[in-house]
Amino acid sequence: MNKYERLKNELETVGTGKMKAFGASMLPILKSGTLLTFRREPAYTVGDIVFCKVKGRYIDAHKITKTDANKGYLIANNHGFENGWTKVIYGRVILGEYDNRVIYRKV
Repeated sequence: MNKYERLKNELETVGTGKMKAFGASMLPILKSGTLLTFRREPAYTVGDIVFCKVKGRYIDAHKITKTDANKGYLIANNHGFENGWTKVIYGRVILGEYDNRVIYRKV
C-alpha cells in the first residue's frame, strides 16, 4: 500500500490522517517536506487545500479554485496550474508542520 492509499484509507475509516507532501507547487503556503494533517469533511469550499484524485491521479495538496454543481471541484496548485475537475475529495489540510513548527493552520 503506497502513502496515498494509506492516507485515503485513514480518512475513510478514522476521518483524519497525516502525510508529508513534497514539491514546490504550493509555495509559499507549503514547503516541500511539510507534514500535513488532513480531515475528512462533509463539504469543501474554494480555498481549501485538499487531497483528491483528478483524472485518475492522486493530488496530495492542491487548492480548490472553483466549484460547479455538475463538474464538482476545480483543483489547482498555488501558481495557477489547473489539474482539472474532480468530484473525488478525500480530505482537506487542517495543519501543516515544517521543521517542528506550524506553518499552516485552517481548522
